[in-house]
Amino acid sequence: MTLRIGNASGFYGDRFDALREMLTGGDLDVLTGDYLAELTMLILGRDRLKDPGAGYARTFLRQLEDCLGLAHERGVRIVTNAGGLNPAGLADAVRHLADRLGIPVRVAHVEGDDLTAAHPGSLAAHAYLGGFGIAACLRAGAEVVVTGRVTDAALVTGPAAAHFGWRETDHDRLAGAVVAGHVLECGAQATGGNYAFFRDGDVRRPGFPLAELHDDGSCVITKHPGTGGFVDVGTVTAQLLYETAGARYAGPDVTARLDTVRLAQDGPDRVRIEGARGEAPPPTLKVGLNRLGGFRNEVVFVLTGLDIEAKAALVREQMEPALGKAADVRWELVRTDRADAPSQETASALLRLVVRDPDQQTVGRALSGAAVELALASYPGFHVLAPPGKGEPYGVFEDVYVPHGAVDHVAVLHDGRRVPVPPAHDTAVLDEVPQPHLPEPLPPGPARRAPLGLVAGARSGDKGGNANVGVWARTDEAWRWLAHELTTDRFRELIPESRPLVVTRHVLPNLRALTFVVEGILGAGVADRHRFDPQAKALGEWLRSRHLDIPEALL
Repeated sequence: MTLRIGNASGFYGDRFDALREMLTGGDLDVLTGDYLAELTMLILGRDRLKDPGAGYARTFLRQLEDCLGLAHERGVRIVTNAGGLNPAGLADAVRHLADRLGIPVRVAHVEGDDLTAAHPGSLAAHAYLGGFGIAACLRAGAEVVVTGRVTDAALVTGPAAAHFGWRETDHDRLAGAVVAGHVLECGAQATGGNYAFFRDGDVRRPGFPLAELHDDGSCVITKHPGTGGFVDVGTVTAQLLYETAGARYAGPDVTARLDTVRLAQDGPDRVRIEGARGEAPPPTLKVGLNRLGGFRNEVVFVLTGLDIEAKAALVREQMEPALGKAADVRWELVRTDRADAPSQETASALLRLVVRDPDQQTVGRALSGAAVELALASYPGFHVLAPPGKGEPYGVFEDVYVPHGAVDHVAVLHDGRRVPVPPAHDTAVLDEVPQPHLPEPLPPGPARRAPLGLVAGARSGDKGGNANVGVWARTDEAWRWLAHELTTDRFRELIPESRPLVVTRHVLPNLRALTFVVEGILGAGVADRHRFDPQAKALGEWLRSRHLDIPEALL
């Protein structure tokens, strides 16, 4: 018996027509939508400050207006975390929509993740719940299930547990569903989107992925026939490594052992995933805290032609009096210029000034006025990319941990009954996995200086202030080289920003992969905008572009 689960959203703002595309493109039993991220919770929190009835992803309602009847006719159940900070409010809105459209749909929701009241000073504090609240709603007959902050994979573990009758102690089965859910959660990233080797297929408009899930927890990742993109071992490997750290992938339902997962091509656009082992979940739940950190402003000065360093020094000195009171001032000179350039843009460098302070006035008019007043009194060719603004609020993300029993996880069924979801009674403290044996290194031979990306793929992302970089080899021979060459020290050498930070390497031989966690490189999270690439989305591509000595046999 196979459960076909598709995904139609990887973030708040994903392709609007994906819901219809997934409902009309082929058979499905369940369609999920992931709308939440660390930054999204902050955005929804600010929405809720303006309107207590807000706090959910309004895009989902507009998509449903077009597709609710279609899902009902086809018997496809919809499970989504679009409820954000207000799952009850979104569930009511879906009911009103269904009544207006004349569609008899049973709507349920899951609550209990909101711990904001217990964390004074936070704009939003939400525990990451598991999938058994979703399962309770589906078992009671719900056709649409709305949640708040559950783990991304819970959108799959919940329907799987309901369909197959899994219990909380079915760790291996649940681990398989977690792996499937992790592959699906980012939508088109599993079908060629954002993929290191994107030229292997047509990725102009990738379709969205689906999983054919089996009772033993194994699955096949595929997509609807005729949709764009492609699914192969590489696209699935890339997504498996995305925002993970190490062999143990912990969640509220189960800790999945990524080092046990095996992938195999099962035909065109089909990848089989099997072998996932599961362990009891950790004794605590992650809670994401979002708060406003203060105000931020930015000016980017354009420096063109000759004397770039001297021009940068002049404007920094001129701006200094206006910046004396700011709590945090950062300058960054980006040398995008080249000598004897064929265009003005390629002759220009960018001097970026970022200022933060608890007081909006300090980073607002004081900064803006000082920058604008330099227009006719600074370096030759003075101009900025955009006029500085009045200063915008920025957010800070932090994660803390609470016991499972600290949340009141409740499934609110379509008929209004409230079913408590008990906390995990079987838990295990996370320990380090023993280092696996590395493959035999390649024999000595001639090498050539070349980019790492010629022989390895990478995908990177963020977890709070940390960056995660997954790197994998495409062949066994390349893995024999990569496993020994790309050490933590080599990573620091190739990524200079990581040198003063803690970098941890994890080895996943079954996937021919390494993952690196760089602690603190993103400051206080994406909303802090600490770095040029605040979510480390392209950190892996930077790593792939770095040159090192690669055996000629691999090139």
